[in-house]
Amino acid sequence: MGSDTHYPEESPVIECSVDAFCIARAPVTNREFAAFIAATNYVTLAEQPVDAIALGLADGASVGAGSLVFASTSGPVDLHDWRQWWRWSPGASWRKPEGPGSNIQARDDHPVVHVAYEDAEAYCAWARARLPTETEWEFVARGGLESATYAWGEEPPDQGALKANTWQGRFPYQNDGADGWVGTSPVDTFPANGYGVVDMIGNVWEWTSSWWTDRHHGSSCSCSPGVTRDGEAMVIKGGSHLCAPEYCQRYRPAARSRQTRDSSTSHIGFRLVRDIVQPGVSDSTDWPSE
Repeated sequence: MGSDTHYPEESPVIECSVDAFCIARAPVTNREFAAFIAATNYVTLAEQPVDAIALGLADGASVGAGSLVFASTSGPVDLHDWRQWWRWSPGASWRKPEGPGSNIQARDDHPVVHVAYEDAEAYCAWARARLPTETEWEFVARGGLESATYAWGEEPPDQGALKANTWQGRFPYQNDGADGWVGTSPVDTFPANGYGVVDMIGNVWEWTSSWWTDRHHGSSCSCSPGVTRDGEAMVIKGGSHLCAPEYCQRYRPAARSRQTRDSSTSHIGFRLVRDIVQPGVSDSTDWPSE
């Protein structure tokens, strides 16, 4: 697990083990999340007013409901300042991923976005599932390839057939689209990995249940991953459609990023995991996600 040759937070490489588990083949889609909302009347964090001061948006007690949305720049910008391409969009939510005027019509099979950590947990409770640990997630993302740089081996993502939904062009102002998709793409658009699991790399970042630390800390297992709570940030994995070679080379199984639990954005989603209580037996057939 991890990498000693890329970003420092991915190191050191450590040996880990996980108990048997089931994982959803794809991230939770808009269709599946809509079924959850219809059954529970749940209101996501992005659909509730927020504390503007806590978010560093403005002075005042609160701002309207909304979320962070990616917006292309008009040309090259300083890549050290993410505020140039992220904007707070009042009204943005899983129903309106680009903000007012947008919708999810014809996007039933796209991963749901604008879900904060507590939203993902609420869905998991309804589905009788949970979020994967970082160790479990990386184990699956590798698809059986030990120490490979990418989920598919060593071939860079820009060589041969496109293998994942990542940024194509010059970030953050020119996106030629991944096989025609600018933004999220339907799950199953790109090839499955060696375990038959799709979209572990690119499309949307995915929440894990592991607390963020700046480095890996020794050996770990699924029940005691060996990391400690660090503030209110969790580990997200997989990269997204915004990952580009010149800015974010996190379209790799070892890559990881830090995200506060109350954050919702237009490029973060999640998928389900279940424990296998009896060896060789699973009740995964009635999952919202197969």
